[in-house]
Amino acid sequence: MNQPSIKVIIPANNEVGSIAQVIREIPKIVDEIIVVNNRSTDGTFEVAKQAGATVLNEDKMGYGNACLKGIEYIAQLTEKPDIVVFLDGDYSDYPDELAKLVAPILDNKVDFVVGARAKALQEPGSMTFQQRFGNKLATILMKYIFGSEFTDLGPFRAIRYRTLVDLNMQDKTYGWTVEMQLKALRKKVSYTEIPVRYRKRIGVSKVSGTLKGTIFAGYKILSWIFKYSLT
Repeated sequence: MNQPSIKVIIPANNEVGSIAQVIREIPKIVDEIIVVNNRSTDGTFEVAKQAGATVLNEDKMGYGNACLKGIEYIAQLTEKPDIVVFLDGDYSDYPDELAKLVAPILDNKVDFVVGARAKALQEPGSMTFQQRFGNKLATILMKYIFGSEFTDLGPFRAIRYRTLVDLNMQDKTYGWTVEMQLKALRKKVSYTEIPVRYRKRIGVSKVSGTLKGTIFAGYKILSWIFKYSLT
C-alpha cells in the first residue's frame, strides 16, 4: 500500500518569529509544507524557505485568499494529495498533533476533521474573550439551525483533497473556517472533532488582536451562517 500523500497549507502574514518552528515540528508523514506568504514585511518568506517549505506569495490580503492560493498550487500538481491540512503559522497550534488529526481520515472513518481547542487543553490567555464568545455563538447557531455537532471553528483542520475540491471554497477573509464547516454540513460530509492543545501565539493576532479584525470576523462568520440558513 502506498504511503498517503499529505500536504500542509500555512497562511502566513509577518510570522518571522514563529514560522520556522512551526515547520520544524510538523511530522515527517507530511510530504510537502506550503507556506503562503500574505504580504509579509518581516522576512517570513526567506525564513520559511530556509526551513524547507514551498513558499508562495499572495498579494491580496486575507486568510481565505492565502488558503485559496495554496489550493490553487496543489490543483496544478500532477500528483494530487490524499489529505490537505490547514495550520496557522503563529505557533498557537501544536504541529506535532497533526498525526492524530489525520488519523480518522486515514482510517476511513470520516472525510473532514476539525481540531477543537478544548478548554481543558488551552494555555491560560491563549484565546481572547471575543474569540471564545464568537466560537460559542457560531457553534450554537450551527447546532440549532443545521443540527451541527461542531464545538469550535478551529483553524487546525484536515480534509480529503477530493472533498475540499467539492466544497468549492470562496471566502477570501475571515469567514474561511465557518464556510468550510457549513458547506460540509450542507453536502453531508462525514466529519469529527479531535481535541487539540492551544497556546499563546507568537506575535499579535491579525483578527482578535485588533478591534477592526474582531468586528469584521464576527460579521463574516454570522453572514455565512445566516446565508446558509436561508438557502
